[in-house]
Amino acid sequence: MNRTHGPDAVVTHWWQEYVHAPFPAGLAGAERAGIDLVLLDADIAGCVSTWRSNDGSLDAERRKILHNRITDLEQVLPLLSATDNPPYWQLLHRLAQLVSEAGPRPTT
Repeated sequence: MNRTHGPDAVVTHWWQEYVHAPFPAGLAGAERAGIDLVLLDADIAGCVSTWRSNDGSLDAERRKILHNRITDLEQVLPLLSATDNPPYWQLLHRLAQLVSEAGPRPTT
């Protein structure tokens, strides 16, 4: 995949930031709006990783998971306190949104 232009380059950049950012301290086992933050993080990261590995494609099930988890994250974001490291979650949201909006790639 050509990752030097378009959404691929942006996802690659943000993905590198994400993988180097530690999960926010004290949030293991925490919930916001009844949503487990570790699972939220893992589900979105798994979808983004799969999208990157599959040349910008997600199967229907992962696309559904990603859309659902974006909705969950949008419920969580307004509830975060400063100690929850909002920039971490905002980065995850940007990644998820970009992958979701990229759509499936046409096959050649």
